[in-house]
Amino acid sequence: MAKVALIGASGAVGSRLLKELSDRGHTVTGIARNPEKIAALPRVTARKGDVFDEQGLADLIRGHDVVISSVHFLDSDADTLIAAVRASGVKRYLIVGGAGSLEVAPGKRLVDTPEFPDIYKAEAQKGADFLDKLKTVGDLDWTFLSPSAMFVPGERTGKFRLGKDTLLASDKGSSISFEDYAIVMVDEIEKPAHIRQRFTVGY
Repeated sequence: MAKVALIGASGAVGSRLLKELSDRGHTVTGIARNPEKIAALPRVTARKGDVFDEQGLADLIRGHDVVISSVHFLDSDADTLIAAVRASGVKRYLIVGGAGSLEVAPGKRLVDTPEFPDIYKAEAQKGADFLDKLKTVGDLDWTFLSPSAMFVPGERTGKFRLGKDTLLASDKGSSISFEDYAIVMVDEIEKPAHIRQRFTVGY
């Protein structure tokens, strides 16, 4: 079992990751601005942390096997997060990514399509910038997991498809539940298959 530091453990996605990790026997340090909002689960320790405090974050995540970043890109800074992970000495770093940087046609990203909602564009572009930064990082074993276009609360079905850089879609659209996304993220911790890569999950 792994010792996992989960940044953003009280959020919509982070709380599902926390439960999946706990249910599967991992030990988790859940980090959030308001640690009282982190679910009380077996093997989970809640800690207060600030995503803009590089040294403070590094101190919180030092000694873990894995770091997961589950924070909005607009509410954080890629350089600070990457520097904190580097300073902590933890090599394995997984990021809850976005769908905007996925391709819908060769060389055409979802965020660049006319249908992409304006309200999400800034977040999607910052996520794409984060991925671009990661691609220059050679000293961390990072993985960037992009969800499908509709990333919403739902059921833990255990049925999904994996892809690489292309948006996954079916006749029902492009979607994945937070719960099934969490399965894939924890699978990647237990059996790493996408070191220094981005991949995606959808139905």
